[in-house]
Amino acid sequence: MLRGGGVGPSVPGAPVREWVVVIPVKRAEIGKSRLRLPGVEREPLARAIALDTVEAAAACERVAEVIVVTSDEITATALRVLPGVRVVRDRGEGLGAAIALGVSAAPDARPRAVMLGDLPALRPDELARALAFASSHPRAFVPDAEGTGTVLATARAGFELRPCFGDRSAVAHHEAGFAEVGFPVLSGLRRDLDHAEHLRAARRAGLGPRTAALVDRPLVLAS
Repeated sequence: MLRGGGVGPSVPGAPVREWVVVIPVKRAEIGKSRLRLPGVEREPLARAIALDTVEAAAACERVAEVIVVTSDEITATALRVLPGVRVVRDRGEGLGAAIALGVSAAPDARPRAVMLGDLPALRPDELARALAFASSHPRAFVPDAEGTGTVLATARAGFELRPCFGDRSAVAHHEAGFAEVGFPVLSGLRRDLDHAEHLRAARRAGLGPRTAALVDRPLVLAS
C-alpha cells in the first residue's frame, strides 16, 4: 500500500502534475554493496528499495512522469506496470552518464528533478512539498540526513540540470547556486539507505511495503 498519496484523476484546485523525476537505478546484483543485514539477501533488498522509491515518486501529486534509468531487466519489468513510469536503458557508463541520459529524455518544457533510487521511506506528500518549494527557484536541492550528500536536485523548465551526488555534493550544489530545500531531517525523503545503521531511522520514517517485507522480521529487527 502506498504511503501518503496515490495516482488518480485530477481534482479542481489540486497541484498540477508537471514535474518529471529521473531516478537512476543500478543493477540489483551490484547495488547496495555496503548494505549488509543478517538474514536478508542483498540483491532482492536492493531491488525492493528501488521499487518502493519509484512507486512513491510516481504517486506524488506534482509528478507527471518518472523516468528510471537502469539496465536491470527484472527491475525494469516490475517498473513498467507502474502508472506514470518510463524506463530508459542504462548504457553502463556510470552514474553521471545515467543521470544525463534520463534528463535528456525528459521534455524540455517541464521542470525536472533527479532523485536517488535508495529512499525506501519516501512519502509522496514529502516529495510534493519539496517540489512545491523548488518551483520557486531556478535550481534547488535536498541534502541527505547527514547534510553532506544530496538526495534530490531540481531545475525549473528552461534551466540546465547537471546535479552531483555523493560526499560533499551538498557543498557543491550550494556553490553552484542551488537553493537548499529546508526539509525535516527525520523525513523519508532525506533517509537514503546505504548502511545497516541507516535502517533504524528509515524504519521510523516508515518503510515502503517491499522493503518492509524483507527487513521487518525478528532476525533483522534484533540487529
